[in-house]
Amino acid sequence: MNESALQQSIAQQRALLTETLGTALSDYAGRIVPYLEDAEHLDECMRKAFAALDYCKYVYVMDADGVQLSSTINRYGADSEGRRRDRAERPYMSHIHDPAVDFNLSEAYISRNKKRPSVTAVQTIRDADGRRVGFLGVDYDLRELPHSNVMYEEPRQWRQIKGDPAIRDGLFLQHRAESMMDQQLDHVMSVHEALMIDHGVHHCQIHFSSSRSTIWHVDDPYVYRILTMDELADPNMCLAYPRRPYFERAIVPPEDIGKVLAQFKALRFADETIYLRYGSLNTVNGKVGLNFSCDGTHYLNWDEFLSKGLEFWFGSESFPQAVATSEILDKARLDEQVDALASSGCIQVNKLLYALEKSDVPESLREFAPAERDYIYRELKAVMDVYEGGVCGL
Repeated sequence: MNESALQQSIAQQRALLTETLGTALSDYAGRIVPYLEDAEHLDECMRKAFAALDYCKYVYVMDADGVQLSSTINRYGADSEGRRRDRAERPYMSHIHDPAVDFNLSEAYISRNKKRPSVTAVQTIRDADGRRVGFLGVDYDLRELPHSNVMYEEPRQWRQIKGDPAIRDGLFLQHRAESMMDQQLDHVMSVHEALMIDHGVHHCQIHFSSSRSTIWHVDDPYVYRILTMDELADPNMCLAYPRRPYFERAIVPPEDIGKVLAQFKALRFADETIYLRYGSLNTVNGKVGLNFSCDGTHYLNWDEFLSKGLEFWFGSESFPQAVATSEILDKARLDEQVDALASSGCIQVNKLLYALEKSDVPESLREFAPAERDYIYRELKAVMDVYEGGVCGL
C-alpha cells in the first residue's frame, strides 16, 4: 500500500525530531557510564541533563535489561519510586533485543498522568569497549518539540469513508422523506450560487434532509454561520452579506459552482432509497463532499465530480467489465450477466449487493443457481472495490 500524504508528513516530522534529539542524547549518554552503579550519583547526573537536553520533561536511566536504575527526574525534583521499574515491555523499548540500535523514537502517545501527546526517546548507553550497558530514556511533551514549517496538504485523490454499519444494515427499510428544502431546492441552489460567487462565501455544507446550510465567509473564516430554511427561503437573505469580488484564492471557476449544485440536486432525487443527505463545496481547495443515506461519505475534487457526470452514478454502458476467475462455472454466460448488471450504475449495483448480502435474491438473479449467484456477487463486488479505488461503494 502506498504511503499516504499524511503518513509522509508524519515521517518527515519524525526524521526532524530524530536528528534534533538523537545527537544531544548520544552526547549526554557518554557521561552516564561512571555512575551506573551508584543510584544517588546517577540521579545527580540526571538532574544536570536538563541544562544539556532541550525540551525534555522526564529523564531516567535503565540497565541493559530495561530495568530502571535512577529515579524518574523532572525539572522540579525526583521520584525514587521509579527505581527497579521494569520498562522492557514498554513500546518505546521495542528495540531492546536488537543490539545494533543506538537510538529509538517512540510513536506518539497520550501520557498516563498529564494526558498530553508525548513521545519517548531512548538512547543506548555503551561503555568504552562499545558494549551496551544501559539506556537513557527521555520523555517529551509533543507540543513543545520543534516542528517543520511545512503544513500537511490534503491529498487530491478521491477518498471514501464508510459510515455507521447500523445505518447500512437498515438501509432498505427507509425511504427519502421530502424535506422543506426539497420543495424549494431550485431557489436554495440559486441562493448558494449567489452567496459563493458574489457575496464572499467560500465554503458551504448543504444539509438537504434537515433543511439547513452551514457557510463560511472570507471576511470571518474561523466562524461558521447556520442558515435555516426560513432564512434560505427569504429572497432578501443575500442582503445580509456584503458584496465581495470572487475570492482570489478560489480554484473552482465561478461558472462551475452552479454545475456542482445541479449535480447535488440530481443526486438528491436520484433514488428513493440511496440519496444525497448533504453536499459540501469548498472553492479554495476545490473539494466536494457527499454523504449518502447509507452513511457513506466521499471527498473528491470538483472537476472530477463534474467529469464523472450523472451517468457515473445512475448507469453507463462504459462501466468497467468484471474479470472472470472461475474455472468451473459457465463464465461466458455469467460474465454477460455481470456486464449487464454493472452497466446499470453504482446505485443499482449497490442495491443488488446489499440484497445478496442479506440472502434476498433479486428477481434478476432468481434463474441462477446459488454458486452462480455467488460468482456474480464476487465479480460485482470486485468491480466496486477496484473501480476508481472503490469510489462507487456508497
